[in-house]
Amino acid sequence: MANPSAEHELNATVEHDAGGHGGEHVEPVAFGFVGPGAWVSLAMLVFIGILVWKGVPKLITGGLDAKIAAIREQLDEAKKLRAEAEALRGEYAAKIANAEKDAAAMIEHAKTESEAIVAKAEADAKAVIGRRERMAEDKIAGAERAAVDEVRAKAALAATEAARGLIAAKHDADADRKLVDEAISSL
Repeated sequence: MANPSAEHELNATVEHDAGGHGGEHVEPVAFGFVGPGAWVSLAMLVFIGILVWKGVPKLITGGLDAKIAAIREQLDEAKKLRAEAEALRGEYAAKIANAEKDAAAMIEHAKTESEAIVAKAEADAKAVIGRRERMAEDKIAGAERAAVDEVRAKAALAATEAARGLIAAKHDADADRKLVDEAISSL
């Protein structure tokens, strides 16, 4: 057991006679004026200052800006693909109109063949447009998922590094010794 007088000093309380009132609770303060709330505020300001000093916000915004630029490029590419698909659709529509004019001049057998060609051309045009739109939508969705996953990974890494730094700063040999002693005593 430790020194009894030191133990008595740790357990001592201050009692004040405040006009018939019972003992008053006194908040612990450092240097006579700084309370625990001020220490927590100071620690948070230091932590935020370290994050800003290390450039964490710039890293996050830089990564987001790069992803936004990449997604913009993909959206522009998708717009070009859509314009090409619309041009192709217009081209097929023009071919359909010409095929109908030629079918009117031909005999009945040629007329049925031209109608089959027109129907196939319409189906092909719709299929090509549908495939290109699906490809563009899939590409955009994949890019969005990749951007979100990358931002989440960067945020998790930043939080892990910050927690590691805080734990390393707060955890010393005495704390390790206490944890080992507690683990041994619990066995």
